[in-house]
Amino acid sequence: MQIIKYTALSLLLALTTSAFAQTNINPSRKQAIDSLALEKVKDLSKYISIIGSKDTQFSEAQRVMDRAEELFAEDSEMGVSSLESEEISYFKVRDYFERLMALNYDKVKIQWYDIHYVSDLEQQPDGTYVGVITIYQRFEGTSKDGSLSYKDTTKKDITIYVKKKETQIAGRIIEFWDVLLGDIKVTETTA
Repeated sequence: MQIIKYTALSLLLALTTSAFAQTNINPSRKQAIDSLALEKVKDLSKYISIIGSKDTQFSEAQRVMDRAEELFAEDSEMGVSSLESEEISYFKVRDYFERLMALNYDKVKIQWYDIHYVSDLEQQPDGTYVGVITIYQRFEGTSKDGSLSYKDTTKKDITIYVKKKETQIAGRIIEFWDVLLGDIKVTETTA
């Protein structure tokens, strides 16, 4: 009876280990995923600059907002801070973009820099991997007459979700890893 029990336990452990090994990301795949995540963050940076620019036509801003929303997991939020207040406000992604487009400045310049991973990807119970990318955002808003001027630098942490997905190509099911951006949290705001 003990032999059957140990054999069953060994078989269960082997199956569990095999299933776990299949969900782990090998080092070369992880490097490709890291590159994709950083590329998506850089794309978001470009989109935010276009949406925030007062030179962007309304229809173009709407198109760019649609593209930018595709980068995010559902219900993601973006943090907004100011030097005038310690409070950090969070908005749904589309609301954030619309608020950005409606700012009362005649000229808005937004630049992201020093983009890097601060945490390695960690597997969650559902098989999703989660990591964090940190960026610094330089915001400058000015009016034509100079009466309205604001500048700040904000450190932000962007949650990254990596999930295995499937698609069908020519009748074959193909598995691939996809990266989605999650919440963007403000961690520090300075002049």
